[in-house]
Amino acid sequence: MSVLDYPFDNAYILEKKKSIKRELLQNDKFIEKKIAVLSGSTIGEIKNILELFLLNYGIKPEFKVGGYNRYFEELMFDDGSLKDFAPDFIYIHTSNKNIENLPVPQDSEEAVKDKLTKEFEKFKTVCEKALSFGAVVIVNNFEMPFYRMYGSKDAVAAQGVVNFTNKLNVMIADYIASKENIYLNDINYLSGLIGLDNWFSLENWYLYKYALAVDKIPDLAFGIAKIIKSALGKNKKSVVLDLDNTLWGGVIGDDGVEGIAIGNEQPAGMSYTEFQSYLKRLTGLGIMLNVCSKNEEKIAKQGFTDRKEAPLSVDDFICFKANWEPKHLNIAAIAKEINIGEDSLVFIDDNPAEREIVRKSLPTVTVPEVSCPEDYIKAIDRAGYFEITSFTKDDAKRNEMYKQNAQRAAAESAFTDYNDYLLSLEMTGEIGPFSTAHCERITQLINKTNQFNFTTRRYAQSEVEEIIADRTNYISAYAKLIDKFGDNGITTCLIASVEGTNANIDLWVMSCRVFKRHLEYAVFDYLVAKCKEMGVKTITASYLPTAKNVIIKDFYEGIGFDVTLDSESEKRYILNIPEEYENKNKVIKMEIV
Repeated sequence: MSVLDYPFDNAYILEKKKSIKRELLQNDKFIEKKIAVLSGSTIGEIKNILELFLLNYGIKPEFKVGGYNRYFEELMFDDGSLKDFAPDFIYIHTSNKNIENLPVPQDSEEAVKDKLTKEFEKFKTVCEKALSFGAVVIVNNFEMPFYRMYGSKDAVAAQGVVNFTNKLNVMIADYIASKENIYLNDINYLSGLIGLDNWFSLENWYLYKYALAVDKIPDLAFGIAKIIKSALGKNKKSVVLDLDNTLWGGVIGDDGVEGIAIGNEQPAGMSYTEFQSYLKRLTGLGIMLNVCSKNEEKIAKQGFTDRKEAPLSVDDFICFKANWEPKHLNIAAIAKEINIGEDSLVFIDDNPAEREIVRKSLPTVTVPEVSCPEDYIKAIDRAGYFEITSFTKDDAKRNEMYKQNAQRAAAESAFTDYNDYLLSLEMTGEIGPFSTAHCERITQLINKTNQFNFTTRRYAQSEVEEIIADRTNYISAYAKLIDKFGDNGITTCLIASVEGTNANIDLWVMSCRVFKRHLEYAVFDYLVAKCKEMGVKTITASYLPTAKNVIIKDFYEGIGFDVTLDSESEKRYILNIPEEYENKNKVIKMEIV
């Protein structure tokens, strides 16, 4: 585990930040992003520690740091430097120290309402201006005050600062929920989690104007980094779970199905029941659950089928590996079967020896330290493996989609001719240019896809919106795929920039769950048709090899492109569009929208 993985040692990070940074920079595979950090208080150390957490996520930031408490002026009256910097992200660090119109006991209720409106309008104005730079914006809400004039009634009285702050936070939350490209960093929750006495230090405020205790800066920076990595598609996708003493208490093979601890009838089973309930809720976010246990499969499944108190059922798992093979082999097999990278998996096991074997054998699998079952939820939740910045209909259906893929694999095994198998799927599709309605899912797909991804470029939602608005200089395409087993949702998108009579494929991504089902051909047919409409004669493309996109290294040659450059770091291609072009897709009935 990295020293930056949760739970981390704040004091160690602050003390060793330079050596930690040197070690992290030895990695040569980063996504590079520009981040403006604007100040409502002192932010120097916040920037330094944020950089460490981002590097740990494979994100190399270039920072522009604003002046002390100048966030409003630098946004509203930009001298051109912020615009020229062209940030991908803007983080505005404010706290309750930046609330200028707090109520006082002498205020009337009407005066308090006016102050609340003024504070919210200032917040909204700042956000709207930040969004105008085309960046993803991250803002804090407000933590509770350090003291309460009214005691507990401060949360009720119209003039109470706690009441005022709660109302302001609700207004902020409602505003952000209605907007795109802006995310909330919930310091109200974080400060409550840590405790206000620990979160805020009067000494640090008086001496350095830090709006939080210096030793809590890593907690703040970690929260911001989790949002950024999520926006860039670096979340985990699946949990792999041990069974005995992980999903229930006891060893089912020894204690029998009636002897394991599960359910709320006894204290020993309550923590396991709550953990299973938490995991069940994760599946509603599209997080896939899998089992990896040293057990007899038939006996292991009885823990779900014969114990009705268990919130989870066998059907909640995509893969169920209960055997006596080494766990790291089963985990590798799970990643292969559901066709995701091992770095997308989180493995939970109560046995420290098994955890260590998996860490050493599969170094990209995340293996958190867990101790007692009461801490299992915290180990997953606080680490932010599944931090949500966007949630689409396709996310909600992900588990169902992967189960349908298992049905497709079973159906494929009955055919000796692959084309006959494709025809048997009775596939239909929808294809068209990017649209606002699909913008969130398209952005998510761009930033999450690694295998069928030729250039590994990442786009913020604001950049996708610019492409939607510009149909003169760009050809864009998204596509859905439906078959007799179900709807795969939006699984591919393409961006080509047009210059004169050439279109260059800047980006082309596709979910691997539909690769080689000829949707890739349908997308290319659409691109050629659009090029012909616009008078484009040639299409150029690039392939930038990574450890994950080997499966497409020969794709362009296979559809007729000629190689113009072949080096270790890049291959370039060109295709002269023939006058008479024959569509390559012959198995999917596509509807153009």
